[in-house]
Amino acid sequence: MVKAVVAGASGGIGQPLSLLLKLSPYVDELALYDVVGSPGVAADLSHISTKAVVKGYLPADEGLKSALTGADIVVIPAGIPRKPGMTRDDLFNINAGIVRDLITGIAQFAPKAFVLIISNPVNSTVPIAAEVLKKHGVFDPAKLFGVTTLDVVRTETFVASVLGKPDPSVFKVPVIGGHSGDTIVPLLSLGTPSFTIPDEATRDALVKRIQFGGDEVVQAKEGKGSATLSMAHAGFRFAESILKAVSGETGIVENTFVYLPGIPGGEEVKKITGLDFFSVPVTLGASGAVSIDNILPKVSEYEKTLLSVAYTGLGANITKGVDFIVSPTK
Repeated sequence: MVKAVVAGASGGIGQPLSLLLKLSPYVDELALYDVVGSPGVAADLSHISTKAVVKGYLPADEGLKSALTGADIVVIPAGIPRKPGMTRDDLFNINAGIVRDLITGIAQFAPKAFVLIISNPVNSTVPIAAEVLKKHGVFDPAKLFGVTTLDVVRTETFVASVLGKPDPSVFKVPVIGGHSGDTIVPLLSLGTPSFTIPDEATRDALVKRIQFGGDEVVQAKEGKGSATLSMAHAGFRFAESILKAVSGETGIVENTFVYLPGIPGGEEVKKITGLDFFSVPVTLGASGAVSIDNILPKVSEYEKTLLSVAYTGLGANITKGVDFIVSPTK
């Protein structure tokens, strides 16, 4: 019996994500938590003829405790969306507090659950989560993930568009670093099947589109929303990979933002990047993150220049997240 929880289930990401999890054959119980609206979302989804039993929870009457108790996997899309001109880092103060409080609940009521963080800025909210879990003595690096799958999804889609290929799913391209702007580094040189971008200008434009694809959606929605449907898909894609690994499937690899020192192979990446957190290809198993593939020695010279920029930005983002918990008045 697998219990999945969506924290922030009534939002623009939370609702479609909850729908996808309701449709998953790997989920037996689905708990939806939010500050408003979650019972209504749960009632709506409960009419769908799949096996997952759905229930919605609000903060009143220890709703967070009830939602989290017995959870196997918790996905957190909670937070405010980006507005025009707003970077992911602009979201920090509000979303950092939301994530801190939700992770505190997880530490108390579901300390062994897999925790998947979508709430932006991921580069900072994942370090926040790690510090909260450390404070409660329940931090397991193999079970804490920043969901950067949307960057992978966009890369597959945009590469296929540039190459004129009809099916983006045939391309597998590692996307490493972080999950905002120029901390996102698509490793086009390591894509499979291998491909060649026509020229440098096209390559540069493609990389920029991957890095700032979120702005494209915000502008298209005329400032009234951000990437919600594509993010829900990406969040579900990663969550289902976890659920498949837990069910015994092997050979599952996903790019995800993790705490490097706590996972086999991570120290090698840390030595190169100088960072504790980084998005890298991670092999998943029943216990979570099994190993990290250090692909940094394989990158092209062009990608090395992208990474040098990413390291600087990520370092500041990570420090900001850690300080939010460790030195809250700083």
